[in-house]
Amino acid sequence: MKRLFLIPVLLICTIISISAQDKVVKKVFELGKSNNTTMNHIDILANRIGGRLIGSHALTDAENWVISKFEEWGMEYYTQEVGSINVGFNRGPWFGRMLSEDGMQLHFATPSYTAGTKGRQIGHVLIEPKSRGELERMKGALKGAWVLISGKSNGNPIDNSSEGEEIRAKAIADNDSIARLNNEIRAYNYANRENPKEMIPYVECPAMFYKEMIEAGVLGFIQSASLPMTILSNRKNAYDITYDNLPTVCDIKLDEHQYKIIEQKVKERQTFFLEFDIRNHFSIGPIKYRNVIGVIKGSKYPDEYVMLGAHIDAYDIATGAVDDANGSAVVLEAARLLAMSGAKPKRTILFCLWTGEEFGLLGSKYFVENETVDLNKISNYFNRDGGPLCVTGITVPEAMYDDFVKAAAPLEGYSEEFPFTVNKRQGEPRRRPTTPGGSDHAHFAMNGVPTISLSETDHKGYNFSYSEIWHTENDMYQKVFPDYMEHSSVVTAVIVYGIANLDHLLSREGLYKE
Repeated sequence: MKRLFLIPVLLICTIISISAQDKVVKKVFELGKSNNTTMNHIDILANRIGGRLIGSHALTDAENWVISKFEEWGMEYYTQEVGSINVGFNRGPWFGRMLSEDGMQLHFATPSYTAGTKGRQIGHVLIEPKSRGELERMKGALKGAWVLISGKSNGNPIDNSSEGEEIRAKAIADNDSIARLNNEIRAYNYANRENPKEMIPYVECPAMFYKEMIEAGVLGFIQSASLPMTILSNRKNAYDITYDNLPTVCDIKLDEHQYKIIEQKVKERQTFFLEFDIRNHFSIGPIKYRNVIGVIKGSKYPDEYVMLGAHIDAYDIATGAVDDANGSAVVLEAARLLAMSGAKPKRTILFCLWTGEEFGLLGSKYFVENETVDLNKISNYFNRDGGPLCVTGITVPEAMYDDFVKAAAPLEGYSEEFPFTVNKRQGEPRRRPTTPGGSDHAHFAMNGVPTISLSETDHKGYNFSYSEIWHTENDMYQKVFPDYMEHSSVVTAVIVYGIANLDHLLSREGLYKE
């Protein structure tokens, strides 16, 4: 009799559980359509706070804002102090123009953790010396000059590390030898004008006499940059900067088209000047940076996890709207939708806003290496750090297929415009990575954790190009697609919730080839 009674009780409990899940999903759909705040999150992060580099007031503000949202939604959360930097960097406005009859406003930027100007500074322009002889000939003119250096900028500043000095020293020695040979060629050509020899070109090395030019009193260095401009940071030396050795000389990356115009004027020895006002500010440290992790605790398996993450830091040449306010907004809105819908999943869901991704995956690496949770009990880590595209499906190993079909079932009929599909991965499993990749999933994957990402597509053909915004001046709010973003938050919430409600962790069979 007891066994017969137990079956109906279990059946009733199961029905109640399924009904509660249905109510949560229904509420998620309702909020997602009538009160979706995904774009508001991006607006706050990109337009109100701005570029969020390690050591900046903006990153600290972003961390505190995320905390305030988790508190507003009644969620548990915790922070992790990942590290600190000796000196903070905060970018102010920057202006520049060419002063001449055909003058123009200059299109340029400077890498983070490099020097600004001392107010408005006006100077003449020179092309950098390529040999000791050239340096001696022009050293008196270097004082108060803006110096054009060779090469094409990749977004990084001039390498003023010991390694950079070694590279420059070798280039100087090579060019000294070339200069001696060219002197011999000049003498030969003078005596043999009908059959001259070609001069040997100098080795190109940007800012070859870097220290010597600084000692001579240059105002700054200017290098050509392709468009849209990629502008990074002095990451190689940022942690070594203190208030006793702050950068002093500007490192300007200039629109390649304007650079050519200015370079030609210098070659023609025209008289003109450049004016710059660059407000790069340093704050006294140490400046700490943190992971912020929201928690919806599991009702049945609290020590098992489904994780969703994105990085909250961003380069500050633009506003980090796509990379990665886009991902951060989806994580936050998925958290809000589930919290406001009264979700009580079987296993714990962690909503992770990582710090320091742009400085080497620092936040997610810290979480993994410090064994914040048991990595063997993570069902899946979903990472979002790509374009502002639309979640339209997922491709999984065969062992996960039925579970994802179950998790995605409530999405059937939710959106005819953006249907969601679950696909089986074809071919051999990929090898488990042994070195970090390009985003915050990397250290999880290296430790065997499933990091299956949701598929994101440009479903309507908005002609998005990730290379156009990746670490460039174009990473702005206008590059984000509201319909894609709002839909992605809803779908992500439903999928994460569905996986958290399975009776078991996702199988790792066929995930990696060991």
